[in-house]
Amino acid sequence: MKKLIIATRASDLALWQAYHIKERIEKQFPSIEVLLNKITSRGDKILDKPLALIGGKGHFTKELEDEMLAGNADMAVHSLKDVPTFIPDGLELIAITKREDQSDVFLSHKYKSFEELPKNAVVGTTSLRRRMQLKATRNDLVMKDLRGNVNTRLKKLKEGQYDAIILAYIGLSRLNLLKDIPYVQKLPTSMMLPPMGQAALGIEIVSGNEKLYEIASYLNDPDTAFCTKQERDFIRAINAGCSAPVAVNATIEDEKVIIRAMIGYPDGTNILKDELRASKERAGSLGNMLAFNMIKNGALDILKGAEKIAFKDERAERI
Repeated sequence: MKKLIIATRASDLALWQAYHIKERIEKQFPSIEVLLNKITSRGDKILDKPLALIGGKGHFTKELEDEMLAGNADMAVHSLKDVPTFIPDGLELIAITKREDQSDVFLSHKYKSFEELPKNAVVGTTSLRRRMQLKATRNDLVMKDLRGNVNTRLKKLKEGQYDAIILAYIGLSRLNLLKDIPYVQKLPTSMMLPPMGQAALGIEIVSGNEKLYEIASYLNDPDTAFCTKQERDFIRAINAGCSAPVAVNATIEDEKVIIRAMIGYPDGTNILKDELRASKERAGSLGNMLAFNMIKNGALDILKGAEKIAFKDERAERI
């Protein structure tokens, strides 16, 4: 194999991630030329509607998968949190890169911390997961939709359209965008549990190429792959879309695997939480077990109710 083509979204963060993987491959396999196939995805084009109303985060991955299936790319680099649990025939999610900081981060030009926000402060986020957890902590907060690329969101904050916004820390850090924001506060996972796959990259390849499999496998971090498999198993078992008000996070602490999950309504009510822990040797089905426990306690009814009230003032676009 002399040339490898990576399909990537054309956003700044996606390109950072793709170039990062390109550099790692070229360093380990110097005889291979790595090229990028840059694609503007459906999810990047529709910036005036919440993702939950245009089919969820799968719209960040579908075009890349189509390019691979059409023979125009060998590999795709995804933010793992955007990758649905269903992988099309002919493709494989082979590697998960080492997970970095999973925190969500509070950003403001007015207030030093989340705790200092005044009553009825306007907070920008379109994520149902974030809305759920923010409202569960502070029911007085006013949630306002926040779409657009990262620079657009930060511009809206600076213009005063929001008192604060909540974004993922890792993307801002990778693009060096935190330096111009007066007040930055990482939110603890005890308050803001991450989504499936946050802060890890998923490496998807075309099936049937042994060299491609070898290259992708080199990028894999076993502990991150193990933990994110439990998270993805949980999401698959409860049949939650990428944009549902669901948080799930698995970690390895002192040789034990701990998986925590939270489901609820976007308005912060009807919250269901649970967690399981086991030794790594016995944790292979931990995500499915946690899903089973939460389903017994009404998780599916909560998800149905959440879907009914989410973005009730918007009209869903079916595509």
